[in-house]
Amino acid sequence: MTGKSNFDKLDFQIIQAMMDNANISYADLGKKLFVSGGTIHVRMKKLQETGIVRGTKLHINHKLLGYDVIAFIGIYLEKSSLYDAVAKELKKIPEIVRVNYTTGNYSMFAEVICKDIGQLKFVLHDELQKIRGIERTDTIISLEESFSRDVQVDESREQIAAH
Repeated sequence: MTGKSNFDKLDFQIIQAMMDNANISYADLGKKLFVSGGTIHVRMKKLQETGIVRGTKLHINHKLLGYDVIAFIGIYLEKSSLYDAVAKELKKIPEIVRVNYTTGNYSMFAEVICKDIGQLKFVLHDELQKIRGIERTDTIISLEESFSRDVQVDESREQIAAH
């Protein structure tokens, strides 16, 4: 299972099922996919060893915990060669939950989750402004998240993409 072509239909079914419900037991997943729980365990171990699966993650409702502001920050760098250094500094800011190196208007794009506008102001004014290499930023505040999902992973889509 070292390359994409070594995955079979069962691997894609396991990945999709675990993305839908990471709490499902290997035994229950095996029953659902008509294989043994041991087979699921072996396949998951191989998926983890190859780096395809990097653990499980708890998805929480941030708003119910009092985090009412989601914002996206477009970051302009002084030079694109500063990306690694800036990304390292951004990772130190706990409110920043995702950073991407991008094409287009921005060099980087970050997602920020804050309790309120005051905390967002602190991140923008006190945290981001002191990072060397950031030329300027544009902030977009999310009014509502319509949906969030993982990409659907299955063998038939992989075969179509390969042709």
